[in-house]
Amino acid sequence: MKPSSRVPAPVLTPLRLRLLLVSLLSVSFLGALDNTVVSTSLATIAGQLGALEHMSWIVVGYTLSSTVLLPVLGKLGDVVGPRSVFLASLVLFLLASLACGFAPGMGWLIAARVVQGMSSAGLQLMSQTIVARVTSPRQRPRSLAIIGTAFPIAILIGPVLGGLITDYWGWPWIFWINLPVGVVALTLALIAVPHLAPGERPSFDIPGTVTLTVGLVALVLAVTWIGEESSRAAALACFLVAAIALAAFFAVEVRASAPILPLRLFADRAFAAGTVLSAIIGIGLFSVTSFLPTYIQMAYRATATVSGLVPIATVFGMLFANLATGSLVGRSGRYRLYPILGTSLGALGLLGMALLPVGLPLAAPMAIMFVVGVGTGCFMSLVVAIVQSAAPPSQTGTATATVNLVRQIGSTVATAVIGGVIAVGVAAALPRGLDAATLTPQLVHAADPATQAAVAAIYRDVFTPIFLALAAVYAIGIVAALLLPRGRLSDDHEPAPATEPIAA
Repeated sequence: MKPSSRVPAPVLTPLRLRLLLVSLLSVSFLGALDNTVVSTSLATIAGQLGALEHMSWIVVGYTLSSTVLLPVLGKLGDVVGPRSVFLASLVLFLLASLACGFAPGMGWLIAARVVQGMSSAGLQLMSQTIVARVTSPRQRPRSLAIIGTAFPIAILIGPVLGGLITDYWGWPWIFWINLPVGVVALTLALIAVPHLAPGERPSFDIPGTVTLTVGLVALVLAVTWIGEESSRAAALACFLVAAIALAAFFAVEVRASAPILPLRLFADRAFAAGTVLSAIIGIGLFSVTSFLPTYIQMAYRATATVSGLVPIATVFGMLFANLATGSLVGRSGRYRLYPILGTSLGALGLLGMALLPVGLPLAAPMAIMFVVGVGTGCFMSLVVAIVQSAAPPSQTGTATATVNLVRQIGSTVATAVIGGVIAVGVAAALPRGLDAATLTPQLVHAADPATQAAVAAIYRDVFTPIFLALAAVYAIGIVAALLLPRGRLSDDHEPAPATEPIAA
């Protein structure tokens, strides 16, 4: 994995690199936490703004903008330099947070959340791109693993923190709390993030940008609406628009002189396999995590608080393996073993969930999902480093955007599919007298033992094929991991002066 073109990289002392990683981690955590703290406050926000029917758009708007802008931001980072995009994204994120808290109505709030999603995508993407530009391929996994801890930690503390802030300070503060933290992060970023020369000539693929953006917007809306009967016609129309726009995008990219997503990158085996592995993380794990608490509450008759232990165990496994793998690859440079091991553990763990009887203690699914988390953590950040190392340095932002985009799209589409399967499967199997539209864990727990056992069996039967399908997804990941080239990540990082002098 030796790219053909080189981009001047700044010389960073070990102290300067540590300061940079602290800066990037704090900003990445700010962006990751923003999405998770809002989840527990949605009902309160929508109720106080008097627009409960539009509540889902607080999340949809954020997800939509943070997904479809990834390729554009990646290309922009290559054209103007990642530092400029990173700092602009951080300032925009803080302004959008201020606007969210002052929102007088749902329309204002949704528009501000769209801007937050755009800027959050820029923070995450440029953090990874900056790391790639200032480190050697061998150093990258360790640095990316450190930054990658922001996401699992945000999953763990975000919902609890959001609930506490909403209860004691009011919902505007879940947005305003970003401001003091963000100002400190911005000050640190201005000092720590080096000036990096643009990687590509200043040109932009307008036709490719337009067709890809239209296609991704239509696709995300389609999978969001397909589960709602009233929006099904609109969803099918969006699927059609997405298919036409994405077909046009591929036709444009083949002929573009400076494509927003260079298809020739996929000719590299490491790039192609790494991209597939990233998609498998979104499809195989991120999609099902949000449904695990409901499954545990219904099938294991656990309370809402206790049911959260299963996804927490998954996240802890992911966090541990992510850091361990980054450290091990940084020492040896050998990387191929970890995606093979990780996808194998993921496949076996999800197969175990499919075969697990629901009468066992809750420690059983916790242990199995911990293994799935460990397996995913073995290659979660590593695949970003692999793809970055396979691409020319002048296209680092584009490569990083690609690996994040396929993960996000995979998660979005798979989440919609799994949600639809659960809704249809449970509704079709419920005994007479129970309505799927009003079925809650509290209602089931208050029912007689026979009804509880029947609902538990229904959820087991509905989730078993889901776990089997996700195990098969990880099995495909094993094949992709085996296709990765043998060898080591290079220690070759030829330093050159930055565009501006950098203090030690």
